[in-house]
This record gives sequence, structure tokens and C-alpha cells, in this order.
Amino acid sequence: MPKTTRAGKPKQSELPETLKRSDAKAQRTFTKTYDSAAEEYDGDEERAHRVAYAALKHTYEKVGDHWEPKDEYGPSDPQAEGGAGTDRPTAGGVDANASKQHLYDVAKRLDVPGRSSMTKAELVEAIQRANDRASRRAREGS
Repeated sequence: MPKTTRAGKPKQSELPETLKRSDAKAQRTFTKTYDSAAEEYDGDEERAHRVAYAALKHTYEKVGDHWEPKDEYGPSDPQAEGGAGTDRPTAGGVDANASKQHLYDVAKRLDVPGRSSMTKAELVEAIQRANDRASRRAREGS
């Protein structure tokens, strides 16, 4: 099912919850990429979702229960780098390619305990868990 209207605007009812809480550019990026991929891959919705999230992860990162613009363009994790038949681990929207300092700052905003002694990989995992908790709380509160 298309995620944009005939006028090319995102259909709010078709957006994932985290994108409903994100800015208009993130919504457009996801929906237009999704619609294009769904057409390209003969309606394969799962593949279209993967492609749309990979495109989103080049310019946005998940922070808490929404997506925020990244400072630098580029894939956020090995899976977002793409390519046919990829099955690499994903960081769930966390910009795993960001600097450790950036990850620490995000963890601080999300009030992740023990962040000062974590490695970069541990920060990515902790932020991913904090994001999942924030999304779950937002979903339950809606």
C-alpha cells in the first residue's frame, strides 16, 4: 500500500510510530523511498520497508522515540550500507558509525546508566535498548 498521497505527502496513518513523532523531512524520506521500492520490487512490502529504513538511516538516527537529523550523511550501520541479499546486523537506527563522543552524548541525553565506562559497541547497544524503551513508552501512552 502506498505511503504517500497523490500529492506526494506522507499518509500519517501509514507511518511507523517513530516517524509520526519525527520531522516532515524524515517522513518524506521514508515514504517516498518506500513507495519507490515497493514499485521496484513488485509490492514486496518487507523489502520496501528495509530499503526505506536504510535510506532514512543515511540522514537520520533514532534518538529515544523519534528520528533526528544526523550531522554527517552516510549509513548508520553495516546493514544500512545495503546491497542485494544483505543480512548484516543492524543497530536499529542508532548511528553506530558515529564517534564514541557522539554516542556518549546521545546516551547522556537518554540517561543511560554506566555510559562513562562503556565501549563504543556497548554504547550502541545501550542506546538501542533505551530507544526501544522510549518507543514502547510512547506507544503505550498514545
